[in-house]
Amino acid sequence: MEYTVFDSRSLHCKNPYGAVACHTEISVALRPLSAEGFLSCRLVLQREFGETEEEIPLSPAGLEKDRTVFAGSFQAPGEPELCWYYFLFEKENGGTVRLGKNGYCVEEEMEVRPWQLTVYDDSLKTPGWFGQGVTYQIFPDRFCRTDIPNPAGMLGERTVHRDWGEPVELPEEQGAYVNRDFFGGSLGGIEEKLEYLKSLHVTTIYLCPIFEADSNHRYNTGDYETVDPMLGTAEDFERLCRKAGKLGMHVMLDGVFNHTGSNSRYFNAQGAYPSVGAAQSKKSPYYPWYTFQKWPKKYTSWWGIDSLPAVNEMDPAYVAYIVEGENSMIRRWLRAGADAWRLDVADELPDAFIEKIRRVMMEEKPDSFLLGEVWEDGSNKIAYSQRRKYLLGRETHGLMNYPFRVSALAYLQGGDAGAFRDAMEEIRENYPPDAFNSAMNMLGTHDTPRALTMLGGPAKQPSSRRERLAYRLSQEEYGRGKKLLMAGAVLLYAFPGSPTVFYGDEAGMQGYEDPMNRGTFPWGMEDETLHEWYRKLGRLREVRPSLRVGGLRWIRAEGHLLAFAREWRNEITIAVINVGRRSNSLELDWPGRRAADALSGSRFIAVDGKIDIFVPPQTGMLLI
Repeated sequence: MEYTVFDSRSLHCKNPYGAVACHTEISVALRPLSAEGFLSCRLVLQREFGETEEEIPLSPAGLEKDRTVFAGSFQAPGEPELCWYYFLFEKENGGTVRLGKNGYCVEEEMEVRPWQLTVYDDSLKTPGWFGQGVTYQIFPDRFCRTDIPNPAGMLGERTVHRDWGEPVELPEEQGAYVNRDFFGGSLGGIEEKLEYLKSLHVTTIYLCPIFEADSNHRYNTGDYETVDPMLGTAEDFERLCRKAGKLGMHVMLDGVFNHTGSNSRYFNAQGAYPSVGAAQSKKSPYYPWYTFQKWPKKYTSWWGIDSLPAVNEMDPAYVAYIVEGENSMIRRWLRAGADAWRLDVADELPDAFIEKIRRVMMEEKPDSFLLGEVWEDGSNKIAYSQRRKYLLGRETHGLMNYPFRVSALAYLQGGDAGAFRDAMEEIRENYPPDAFNSAMNMLGTHDTPRALTMLGGPAKQPSSRRERLAYRLSQEEYGRGKKLLMAGAVLLYAFPGSPTVFYGDEAGMQGYEDPMNRGTFPWGMEDETLHEWYRKLGRLREVRPSLRVGGLRWIRAEGHLLAFAREWRNEITIAVINVGRRSNSLELDWPGRRAADALSGSRFIAVDGKIDIFVPPQTGMLLI
């Protein structure tokens, strides 16, 4: 045993590991050097939401070699809480020393960095289906169309590309991009490709917004009650959900509830709807939904964008309409066939509003899943000067795991494997186990550049938007990016949480930031090598319980080499990734006589319970 004074991730020092349920008994043990002369030790526990602090004495528990052991236990609070703790030692001379994540703090003016203890309510269970399976994110306008739609009579001034392969439109450098160019992808087109999604072993289809709006992204909702007519009808959505369900797939809708469009039935700034909107009359039933500084032209909007007026989420009428009413939007679309909601900009929604959504979803469809868009560690996120409670058991089941994306891309681009491990261990330590295992892991989304472009493109990207629009990877860049994307996909599919594929990543789609990352799916021109790779990974995720529900054990995280095991009962799968430009070797303990890379077919013979692995550069392996 390698001694350290205290390691919050070691069961020798803190048990149980990581976040704990309410009322859990927690034991701690510290092992300072006896020569340091500490007479006593206390754990200082701060409850952030309860705004209290207590000191818990730890008792001397004997000696281990040259170290004195201080040990004790305490009970986690009975309500969900975010706790912070550090240790206070008393010395023989009467002085005190504090111990935190930043080591010993001897001087009073030194600020101690406490450890985090997440305490959550485990009475509301998390559905297991999301985290176990593969998620496929679709930007509906760009995935598949069955015909060229006629935009006449539809909301807004829309143009439709006749050629499916045309580039997206860009504004002048100083202009405002209004997202009015459409390609005509539809729900019928998605339905047509369900067998394709099944071939990728997809279990959740995540749809970017489908409700009526005058933009191609539809994050400026015009009418929550209506499917955008270019996408289809409510009946088309219901049929898509039924057919997806028969193929073992769930459907996740994107809920944009922090703001509406200014061109909506609720705000109606342009008078496009027959209803009386908030911008038309203070007597409108929707007027209390919004905050006006000077009616009707000056109002609170999302990030100051006038076309996205922010709503007062806790207005009783809004709560009833979106969440709690008998025919609320949450209930209505779950009844229509949706199995999950993703909450857009969850950090801008009140905790109480999210809690109401979760409660109503449990009432309406107990096995439904609630996901939040959060870009940071969601266990300790501060938004608008408030510490948030997404993962304390009463709000979201899981979050989009952007920390995974950031750390994975940094590693794949030549970073240190240890940095990736440490970043993920911090998330694992801070998140409740169900939330960690239900995270949406990804390498790219509709809000980020394509992973292939990030991994293969030049270190210095083109400076202007038009240059970035036109940029395509050279053959050499594409080859490098493809190898690293395949290695990254191994990491994605092997890690706990739902591996999420942004439509077309498996086909070799490229593109910098929005809207360049939202091109049309290249049907008939896919990169077949990539497609087959994602298909293999999806099948392995489906047939191997260790990849779906197994625990995580780190084996190696040094330099360019990363190896970790997923274990479930007697089954083990080991992921090995080498992002370096040189080959690497690795000796692994192995329980059986033989091992094989499930992706390449390479086989290995165990000698004395060990196998020697040769890992080519910029590759990933799954040993079974």
